[in-house]
Amino acid sequence: MVKTTYLSLMTRGNTDVQDITALVSRAVEESGIENGVVVIFTPSSTSALTTIEYEPGCVSDLRRLFDEWIPAERDYAHHYRWGDNNGHSHLRASMLGPSITIPVVERHLCLGTWQQIIFIDFDVRPRQRRLVVQILGT
Repeated sequence: MVKTTYLSLMTRGNTDVQDITALVSRAVEESGIENGVVVIFTPSSTSALTTIEYEPGCVSDLRRLFDEWIPAERDYAHHYRWGDNNGHSHLRASMLGPSITIPVVERHLCLGTWQQIIFIDFDVRPRQRRLVVQILGT
């Protein structure tokens, strides 16, 4: 069986990190699927999904890593094509990827104690985002 639902998020952009664990967990519980996997996908080339210990220090460290690794101020060829100054956003998102898959056992996400699902919007402006959530199983 496959159940598809969507999550709507308002973001601030500029490496806005949001904990979506509770939203995904609710979608799994409401799906009626006991065991399987959940796939969360962002149909965007400037946002990404991963897991982290969602606490202020770790979130700050993650943002700093991206600022050091792929600085926004650098000159990117993408800027010449579109003039939107979000070349760094595309690169940052590509490093993490647009989806994540998590096992589901007895209607619960198989996450570690200190592991939360996060959505990161790297774009340079606030956005309305719509994530696709597919729960597959029995």
